[in-house]
Amino acid sequence: MSDTRTEATFSDLLAAELPYLRRYARALTGSQARGDQYTVATLEAILKDRSPFENDDPIKVNLFKCFHSIWVSSGQALSEPEDTVRSRAHGLLAKLTENSREALLLRTIEEFSPSAIASIMQTDVDDVRHLIATANKELASSVSGRVMIIEDEPIIAADIQAIVKTLGHEVTGIARTHKEAVALGKEQNPDLILADIQLADNSSGIDAVNDLLEVMDVPVIFITAFPERLLTGDRPEPAFLISKPFQEAQVMSAVSQAMFFASTATLK
Repeated sequence: MSDTRTEATFSDLLAAELPYLRRYARALTGSQARGDQYTVATLEAILKDRSPFENDDPIKVNLFKCFHSIWVSSGQALSEPEDTVRSRAHGLLAKLTENSREALLLRTIEEFSPSAIASIMQTDVDDVRHLIATANKELASSVSGRVMIIEDEPIIAADIQAIVKTLGHEVTGIARTHKEAVALGKEQNPDLILADIQLADNSSGIDAVNDLLEVMDVPVIFITAFPERLLTGDRPEPAFLISKPFQEAQVMSAVSQAMFFASTATLK
């Protein structure tokens, strides 16, 4: 195989995994912009040195491994003005056990196996399992707040509501349409919004959230069967995404992560 063909194949394989690295990076930072900055830094490092891919691990594992090496050396200690919401969030996150949140996201949101996570984080499987258990415990007891749900399927909405309540959060209400969502959000002023993409009247959950974000500053978790469509980097996009069909652990992890980036005074 020619070098040109090999280069094209590697680039195509890498590009196919980038949306998921973006999702992970954004969940870690709570921001599309900051998450994408670390994704770009990872790609720049790979362009300079491709040796981390010269092993038998899948390309996705090696990609996340490259990201993790950059993240642990710089991303975990972000420096921002003390009066920003993100500074407050990272102050809370700094109290968590090192690498525990990363291990939990890799397992629940990105669905890596414990052995793959061990490779990504350069540790062993027992340590990965310990970190995940620790993250679940620490996140559950750290922050509680008020969550608004935008979901038109009653059974799915009830499932999400039960999960949110299990985490100790209050559900401010459930909206099924764009109009209901905007009215409920403005009335209840939640700390976090959890939204489906397609709503009952064929309106857009994205449009409803965008309208709400004009009058409030809260994190949003979107639920979609096609997460890669919201992870292109071409326009303002969500920091938190859950793929459909979702698992309970994915919702729990995403809600716990996102709540750290909420800004209202009702948080505990």
